[in-house]
Amino acid sequence: MKSPTALLSVEDHWETHMGLSFAGERAVYRGKDLFNDLKQWSWMQVYLYGITGRTFTEEQSKLFETMWIFGTSYPDPRIWNNRIGSLAGTARSTGILGLSAALAVSEANIYGGGPNIRSINFFLRAKKSLDEGKGLTKIVEEELKKNRNIYGYGRPIVNADERLKPMLRRADELNLADGPHTQIALKVEKILLEGRWRMRMNITGLCAALSADQGLSEREHFMFTAPCFTAGIVPCFIEAHERQEGTFLPIRCNRIQYEGITRRKWLTTDY
Repeated sequence: MKSPTALLSVEDHWETHMGLSFAGERAVYRGKDLFNDLKQWSWMQVYLYGITGRTFTEEQSKLFETMWIFGTSYPDPRIWNNRIGSLAGTARSTGILGLSAALAVSEANIYGGGPNIRSINFFLRAKKSLDEGKGLTKIVEEELKKNRNIYGYGRPIVNADERLKPMLRRADELNLADGPHTQIALKVEKILLEGRWRMRMNITGLCAALSADQGLSEREHFMFTAPCFTAGIVPCFIEAHERQEGTFLPIRCNRIQYEGITRRKWLTTDY
């Protein structure tokens, strides 16, 4: 920064269009009165409005809630971020610290926030290319050639994803399953299965496509998914906290296969 002009212009002063609280009076949330204008909204509707500045219907809100419920509400302590929650519980950390640490690692490039944003990015680009006249098979081939994979397809443990059918069924019940990005996602899966890649869609891909159909951008989808693992993490923390301290998945030292530097003698001094 060559001059302090930008800093001086906001010294003791911050203009915001997001909201303000007026102590003892009211609270404003993106221009709406929190206690009057939003009193009938669900938490998810308020959260999405906070992210996007746009209003969402009750059906859309239920769709987004189902993405969280079906997609990430697995209270399995073996899952990487849930394990952090369990470790925090067994170490007698606080719930907020445990949850925060587990959510922080949920931004992982392989399993978490990274695939979420890359997956919706692919569908938005694919839709644009289709509108410009390019064939979907060509789009898929170019994506694979460039990146060697397509985020939203494939799964490390098993190829099939048990969450897809119930998620699609719920989207259909809400009349939100036929959007263009969701149709692209299903067609891409067909291309991958019929080709030599043999990759099925996973829940990340389906949720990204559904989000794109509801008008979410890359950043908006990323922020929407940010707290999505919470319902799976908290039970893991509670269970580990309720049991004897330090007993979550202990490993004896002689079970560790160490192949590094051999045992060394340490020099000692008198000071």
